[in-house]
Amino acid sequence: MKASVSVVIPAHNEETVIGAGLDALLAGAAPGEFDVVVVANACADRTAAVAARPGVRVLETPVPGKVHALHLGDAACRVFPRVYLDADVRIDAASVRALAEAAARPGVLACAPVPEWDLGGAGPVVRRVHRVHDRLVAPSRALAGVGVYVLDERGHERAFPLPDVISDDGWVDGCFTGAERVVVAEARSLVRPPRTVRAHLRRRMRVRRGNRELAALGRPGRSLRLSALGALLAGRQISPLDAACYLVVLAADRLLARLRGGATGWGTDAGSRHRDPAGGPTAAS
Repeated sequence: MKASVSVVIPAHNEETVIGAGLDALLAGAAPGEFDVVVVANACADRTAAVAARPGVRVLETPVPGKVHALHLGDAACRVFPRVYLDADVRIDAASVRALAEAAARPGVLACAPVPEWDLGGAGPVVRRVHRVHDRLVAPSRALAGVGVYVLDERGHERAFPLPDVISDDGWVDGCFTGAERVVVAEARSLVRPPRTVRAHLRRRMRVRRGNRELAALGRPGRSLRLSALGALLAGRQISPLDAACYLVVLAADRLLARLRGGATGWGTDAGSRHRDPAGGPTAAS
């Protein structure tokens, strides 16, 4: 069977999650339907061995860095459209097919699924922070922050080669406007945000660095305003306790940014790939 979709999965020390992710992806796929390339980059664990299975090509490189791994995997791809998938994000075959169908629509150059958040094991405060954040960014969410994006051949020509940035999905998102990029309601990605407030704040440091890199390249991120939080409260989409937890953690984030001399802002989370330093593998938020 000729592959209909290529899937690139950059993976750095992901032996604890890569197997389950590939199982979820391939369980509903016909043999040869997906051209899957895993790029194990600078791994010190068994990522490559765990990823090896029928239907998956595993490339290994001693060079660290997600963007380098994406370029290696992309060069090995056989077909369009191409799915760029974080190793710790799960997506099934039906969702990949829905994304491929959307990428084939006239005028669509890029697409992404709707994220679902796995908050199992998350503390009560960080759960509320995630709830608020998700509702704040939902109206403007497109390709960034969901752990998966898809490009057709024309979209690929516009977005690649990727610059060496933390937020590759933020860069790709900024390459398209309007109806060129779509969120596919029939497709879902399962992502695990940070489990603790400490992990969330550490992740925010990475997000700020990623946003600064994009701004330096002329791709400033979309910002959120305090009025949006008020609108969620007025519409009873969040509770006053949700808002209070979010604001307290936001204040802590801004304070840490000042202490470290970093830029602050009421910004979206453009960078999403991370590992929870306090409790296991995590993904986009």
